[in-house]
Amino acid sequence: MKSSSLNNLRASSQVCCFSEFSDSILDEPSHRLEVSAINTGNSSSLYYPLLESKNRELLNRMMQTQSGSHTVKSHGYTVARTHMHDWLILILLVVIDVILNIIHPFYRYVGKDMMSDLKFPLKSNTVPIWAVPIYAVALPMVIFLIFYLRRRDVYDLHHAILGLLFSVLVTAVITDAIKDAVGRPRPDFFWRCFPDGKDVYDQWGNVICHGNRSTVREGHKSFPSGHTAWSFAGMGFLSLYLSGKVKAFDRGGHVAKLCIVFFPLLIASLVGISRVDDYWHHWQDVFAGGLIGLTIATFCYLQFFPPPYHSQGWGPYAYFRMLEESLVNGRVPDAATTCNAQLASTQTVPQQHDRNFSGLASKGTSTQQTVEDLEAGRS
Repeated sequence: MKSSSLNNLRASSQVCCFSEFSDSILDEPSHRLEVSAINTGNSSSLYYPLLESKNRELLNRMMQTQSGSHTVKSHGYTVARTHMHDWLILILLVVIDVILNIIHPFYRYVGKDMMSDLKFPLKSNTVPIWAVPIYAVALPMVIFLIFYLRRRDVYDLHHAILGLLFSVLVTAVITDAIKDAVGRPRPDFFWRCFPDGKDVYDQWGNVICHGNRSTVREGHKSFPSGHTAWSFAGMGFLSLYLSGKVKAFDRGGHVAKLCIVFFPLLIASLVGISRVDDYWHHWQDVFAGGLIGLTIATFCYLQFFPPPYHSQGWGPYAYFRMLEESLVNGRVPDAATTCNAQLASTQTVPQQHDRNFSGLASKGTSTQQTVEDLEAGRS
């Protein structure tokens, strides 16, 4: 009889605990419960993923309320003045690159036995040199301007343009410096050196070119590919920029966003392929140029923007610093204040569940004491 009453009491205590637990917690299917919260009554180990997601959404909404308050007209000069040294460095990079294109490259030894790989026909460029700044610099700037017209954020526009120019110019300086230092002959070097097809060599077996001097000089600038490097520097930066703007890595499973991200890289890749098809570069030149351009683009982008997979990857660092200063100084718009109030209201839900768990833990403790009294014969 005593054993039967003990079993009934245990069963009733389990039903009581489960019913109270289901009424207070399981009606919120989004909440994840850790067992330690029941055993120890410590509510700090609870985790609410959807609440955190809602909090992030409210914070993002609050941050976006500042859009339009800092335009080119109101803060453009201030932002540009803050980065005056960066603009001066850009001018210096332009001067350095001009000098690198004026000086002669290293005239590497080219023997007769090497000509079998350098006799490809001399062709014109499928992608002319004047077209590279258009699609690698001007086109991304147009896209930056479109986003600015939508959000009116001078920080985003300024830093996107500055980062793009740094990406392209740093890549140009590195690429042209390597070109001059290496002096690798292009695949069509034979026809540059001997336009009449009559090859001449000195006593050491090196070529004695009688072609146009500028054409011969250009023939010693094969490695790495400048077209490819510029293309991946500009298009790579644009790809990173778009991936942050469309939130391509928000774990939403929208693969279509990746098509937007990959399209600029596809353009850059096709330009690199055209350099091999035109016999202006070896494939190693194109591979190295693409690697240089994409690497520099990534470093320059991360100087101004969070990584695209970051929750704040849609805006520049300067924008969030401005927002933080506005919050500290109490200059937050009414919409942001509303978001703060909504955010604070969501915090009451975990507190209510904390109280539920506290009551659940205390009731569970008293029930356990009753069971122990029965087992000890104190019923």
